Amino acid sequence: MGSNNSQPKLFPGDIVEFPRNKYFSHFGIYYGERDGVPYVAHLTCRDSDAKLLLFGRALRSNVRLDPLDLLGKEYKVSNMLDDSFSARDFHDVVKPAIDNLLGTDVTFDILFHNSEHQATLLRYGVKRSQQIERIYKHIMRAWKKPFEKKEL
Repeated sequence: MGSNNSQPKLFPGDIVEFPRNKYFSHFGIYYGERDGVPYVAHLTCRDSDAKLLLFGRALRSNVRLDPLDLLGKEYKVSNMLDDSFSARDFHDVVKPAIDNLLGTDVTFDILFHNSEHQATLLRYGVKRSQQIERIYKHIMRAWKKPFEKKEL
């Protein structure tokens, strides 16, 4: 399970979580070392202007390999679905999948395909975002009464 340590031991295929603010984190898959430098595969926007996402979407995104330190000094291992799903074999499944995605355009969508969705898809073969699921619970609770009264 995840560790709250600021610099935990990483193993290829681990989901690495980089807290960004009180509510959201960025996620990637630990890829391993190249020339002694640890790398993370993560979904990111390619264009500098794509940081201002239109309706939470960016069409020009891709999976990149970047040095771990470039993504953040504080991180934790967040293999959050290990209790529900088996992790796929890194060398036979995850690494080839990452290698195939490098340089390929992917649509980033905050609700349906964000960095957490991409990381869980690679590790488990299942797209999940616990961040978005938490938000949905709050939205659904707030909309329940107006929806039942047919005000929405």
